[in-house]
Amino acid sequence: MLLKPKDDVGDSHTNADVRGLRKIRAQSPWTWRPLTLITTAVALFVLSVIVRSSLKLQVDPQGSVMSMMSPTYIKLSGFDTEHSRFATKYALYLYREEGVDEYTQDNIGLRGAPVLFIPGNAGSYKQVRSLSSEASRYYANVLRYDASALKEGIRAFDFFTIDFNEDLSAFHGQTLLDQAEYVNEAVAYILSLYHDANRLRRDPSLPDPSSVILIGHSMGGIVARTVLVTPKYQANSVNTIITMSTPHARPPVTFDADIVSLYQQVNEYWRESYLQRWASNNPLWHTTLISIAGGGLDTTVPSDYTNIASLVPESHGFTVFTSGIPNVWTVMDHLSITWADQMRKVIVRALYDVVDVRRAGQTKPRAERMKVFRKWFLTGLEENTPRRLRDTTHEVLLTLGSGSRSSVARSENVTIRQIGAQDAMSAILLPIPTVDNATAKRFSFMTDQQTDPQGTLEKLEVMFCSAFPLAGGLTSMPLPVQFDLSPGDASATRLACKKPTGDGILLPASTRSSQYAFDQPSKPFTFLNYDLRDLQDHQFVALVDKSTEISNHWAYAEIVSESDSIINSDVGLPRLLLRGLNVELPPSRPIVTEIRVPSIQSSLLTYSLQVRQHGCGADTELFTPLVRQHIDSPHESKYFVNFKQGDVNLHGVAPFMPPTLDGRESKAGVAFQIWSDPTCNSSLEVRLRADPIGSLGKLVVRYRTVFAAFPLLVVAMVLRKQFRVYDNSGVFISFSESLDQSLRLPLPVLLLSMTFFATAFTSAGSHGTPSGGHQQKNGTAVNFAENDLLLGSQDTFFWFLVPLAGLISIGACVILNYAILALLDVFVTASGLISRGYVKIDDGEKGIASAFVASTPRRRAINTGVLLFLVATIIPYPFAYVVACIVQLMTCTRALRYAKETRSGPAHNFFNYSYSILILMLWVLPINLPVLVVWIHNLAVHWLTPFSSHHNVLSIAPFIILVETLSSGMMVPSVRSLRWATNLLFFVLAVYAALYGMTYAYRLHYIANIIALWLVLLHFSNYQRHITT
Repeated sequence: MLLKPKDDVGDSHTNADVRGLRKIRAQSPWTWRPLTLITTAVALFVLSVIVRSSLKLQVDPQGSVMSMMSPTYIKLSGFDTEHSRFATKYALYLYREEGVDEYTQDNIGLRGAPVLFIPGNAGSYKQVRSLSSEASRYYANVLRYDASALKEGIRAFDFFTIDFNEDLSAFHGQTLLDQAEYVNEAVAYILSLYHDANRLRRDPSLPDPSSVILIGHSMGGIVARTVLVTPKYQANSVNTIITMSTPHARPPVTFDADIVSLYQQVNEYWRESYLQRWASNNPLWHTTLISIAGGGLDTTVPSDYTNIASLVPESHGFTVFTSGIPNVWTVMDHLSITWADQMRKVIVRALYDVVDVRRAGQTKPRAERMKVFRKWFLTGLEENTPRRLRDTTHEVLLTLGSGSRSSVARSENVTIRQIGAQDAMSAILLPIPTVDNATAKRFSFMTDQQTDPQGTLEKLEVMFCSAFPLAGGLTSMPLPVQFDLSPGDASATRLACKKPTGDGILLPASTRSSQYAFDQPSKPFTFLNYDLRDLQDHQFVALVDKSTEISNHWAYAEIVSESDSIINSDVGLPRLLLRGLNVELPPSRPIVTEIRVPSIQSSLLTYSLQVRQHGCGADTELFTPLVRQHIDSPHESKYFVNFKQGDVNLHGVAPFMPPTLDGRESKAGVAFQIWSDPTCNSSLEVRLRADPIGSLGKLVVRYRTVFAAFPLLVVAMVLRKQFRVYDNSGVFISFSESLDQSLRLPLPVLLLSMTFFATAFTSAGSHGTPSGGHQQKNGTAVNFAENDLLLGSQDTFFWFLVPLAGLISIGACVILNYAILALLDVFVTASGLISRGYVKIDDGEKGIASAFVASTPRRRAINTGVLLFLVATIIPYPFAYVVACIVQLMTCTRALRYAKETRSGPAHNFFNYSYSILILMLWVLPINLPVLVVWIHNLAVHWLTPFSSHHNVLSIAPFIILVETLSSGMMVPSVRSLRWATNLLFFVLAVYAALYGMTYAYRLHYIANIIALWLVLLHFSNYQRHITT
């Protein structure tokens, strides 16, 4: 029965919270107050603008090309329960390309280095097909005929893949641990296969493999890194890991305590390993990790989280975005990164360059692997990129006569508008001036010709030459290649020349017909760039035109001062957002100019860039403007061809991201490299403007889990207000009325307090010593949890994010409130049509019969005990929580019908109370749903083994008892003496939801569970008092 409230607490003059209680008592829960209506309208408007911005504005173009393959999957049934306890749930397969790979059922044809593909959350083992198909075909069509490659230990790959039954590993830490254990056992089994001669098609003289290359997609990358932390991991059985769209820095959702703990343990292990002073103390010294990110189109996992700068030093790994990888040059979504033809070609060629089956580890040493990965995945334009020219030998003897076929440039630039214009081989020499260490000059060369792997252009040669024979008597022997442009001239000049092998940088072609950097088919431009101090061993740059047929191909070379090609902008962020940035490049500019804007660092802000060229006709220009937007950490580059206007967005300083492993903060910001035709003799105008509306869309993917945290702040403050009024007056006001009163003062004050707290914390953190940090090699400490608070940003510029999140959460709470009220009205109407239910008895002594039948304590104890026993043994507690939510919904339906029929104050009190508890439970529900979905998925794949986690009955018992108590119609008593405790608990929930709700969302369930326990204690403190009429 409904518990009767106190009769002796109704004085409305004792507290401001009880003013107008008679009016409140008569109000419907559907009441709309102007303040609530205005706040909700503003919140919905802001939310609609944010969603529209996310879908329509600052969206990068998609250029992924579909790949083709002929897959065959061979299940390795020998990997059974003798090897792994998960063999009945998971499976191991070997991929074979039909019509290319040789294999039989008896001999699966293991022939080279093993590679294991690990799918991600709900991923399929068949996602390996794109990479493995390209690897098989590239080896069969190219490498098997390359004698030098075979001599260097290159062999075909054996691609294995794991079927995880599309497990939902992103939501459940124990599932990740299970997968990591299975992968570790699979690695050991794969290595054992190479000891069986009946399974091999490889040279018996080669050593047996002792290491497997791991490739992980999405959460599969986390599984790969976790393998190295498992207790049974065999040292150095994994030395190379490549991940695609993997959230390394932090879990994508924090609803599960196990997954948050797993991330902390794995990341801690990797950090501690790489922070060791001596290599002998680092168990990961031989391990390289490459993280490939898709960019802005990946809305499944924020690409900011793929950054491994806080885990791995540059000597052992890096993060790169697909938009900057040569010959890829496009952003990719979460799935296309696994099948895009451009991407798989680059990964496969990089893998073949690092493999060496002559070594037991199957790969080259770590330093060589890193050189290969930088060559294939980075642009080559990064600072401190090593040039190979100094290490190459002279291989060309260039002989020049006094005729027209050779000439010396009169200025420090050379333009060839039409290659082959002289109908014979010709050469132009560009003298290299002498510079000292204080002089900063650069040599740049650009052409629309593409180099081969040996650094040779099809119709043109660029060489760095010195007088022959060389000084000191070096290389007086004949050189293997000779270009003789002076037949029979006894006074000819002879030069010994080097080719820039491996130093050519590919750039997307930019012509008037170009639309995107990833246009297919399109031959890229070639760009060379050297510091002149690195060319002091040479006297000339020789441009040799080898073509005998005239063509429209062009080339341009120049020597310029570095100060002329770099523009540093000191504009601050506020001024940049208000007024933008204008730069005008003069007509006599270098071929490439770099504009550096250090104030652009945040991934939450977007911009618009315009480049306008004055007076260059189509007949005279060599190429149209080409723009590269880039940041150094992580390695993100975007190319814009035939550029006039475009969007600028980046993955720089991002919310919740830990600092770098060495603790250094990058101040470089964004830089724009602009290649423009210097022969146009016209100025170039560059305009950069902020895009505030486009910036709003970047909040979605980074703050979408805000709806699991900040609404609980609102609900906690609303319930706090309701209990304050109830404990003082005996009237439990409606959720709508309490929300309206909270909007007048408590909620704005709390949100502003959180805002000022964030600002003060940031200021203190910038001047204080970090606590809880890691000791670095240089003695400094780094706090890797410094961005865990609030909305994950220590930049005071984004102070408005907390009020903005609060505003949207208020709107969400209002919408859910009225949606549930509407649902309850439907249920009440339906129940009235089915049964009359509540019968009024006109009996003066008995009054109106209660709608609730009081169950005995014994019955409630049995119901509760059975459910708790199931939680402890079979079902996870999130399942019981969902059941509790359903029961509470039914209780609210009965309470609303009873309140409508009786129109009594106590009935309205009980409905408002039980309804507010339902709203609280519904906002906690999203934290529990992912684990429940994982459990249901396990049942669907016939994996009946109970979870080793989520069986703690204490995590759900208070909710079950509270719901069971409310289902019997018991109203919580108003207790003045302990109202401070109720007030404090709801305030703690609100504050914690704001401070740590985004980072440790699972703890919100624990705090709400404590509140439920407190309410149960209040109920049973005076449960025998019931309503009488």
